[in-house]
Amino acid sequence: MFAESENEVSLSEPVRLVTLFSTTAHSDRLPYTLFQTMASHLANIFGTEQDRVNCSFYYKIGACRHGDRCSRKHIRPPFSQTILLPNVYHNPAHDPVCKLTEKDLQEGFDAVYEDLYCELAKFGHLLELHVCDNVGDHLIGNVYARYEWETEAQAAVDNLNDRWYAGRPLYAELSPVTDFREACCRQNENGECNRGGFCNFMHLRLASSDLVSSLKAGQRLERRLHPQKADHGAGGWEPSKRARSASPRRGGGNPGEDRWTRK
Repeated sequence: MFAESENEVSLSEPVRLVTLFSTTAHSDRLPYTLFQTMASHLANIFGTEQDRVNCSFYYKIGACRHGDRCSRKHIRPPFSQTILLPNVYHNPAHDPVCKLTEKDLQEGFDAVYEDLYCELAKFGHLLELHVCDNVGDHLIGNVYARYEWETEAQAAVDNLNDRWYAGRPLYAELSPVTDFREACCRQNENGECNRGGFCNFMHLRLASSDLVSSLKAGQRLERRLHPQKADHGAGGWEPSKRARSASPRRGGGNPGEDRWTRK
């Protein structure tokens, strides 16, 4: 039952309480322990569904279907290990007239995944790379990359905002997502999600396990051979029609071979 008097404070109304505390901070009517309790409570519910100020979906998934029209706040982190590249991957299977086989679709995605992994790994130690297969506007084709250090993520954002992929400009930003287990749809992982691609939790498109293993092994070898981070080259890249052959040359190659372009 919600309290209405100043002496009966409800912990379920953080906005009203913050106002109440600010007007009574110098009085003796509220004990110090109550301030401690409320501070702990507000910290515990921050970014959760109980938080009436901040959007829980944005903090958990890094994207919200309401976008800027959301009634709750989307506060972008000043620093983070995770970056977001929205709407990068376009799954041909979402086209109603697509005639590609599942094998063709997987090979095409593996080529894109390898492209992304090799380029993003240039900015630091890449711990995770995830690509969304949702069809909702706020999640379709989103690419999330988590680095070991915040400085690596910031370097990636600074560089990628001047880049293009497959003829489309990239838009990179720091993301509040830290735990992808919470961001992913568990029902989809079990084949039980009835919302399909319009689910508001991540439905991930998975690269071939052999490819992921080889890319991680290559990154470990690269870090052992070249512990110092190399300068990031300019340019842009286009996805290749051949599977697993579209990765930018690490040595730079000849002029014109680098498929990266700047805006």
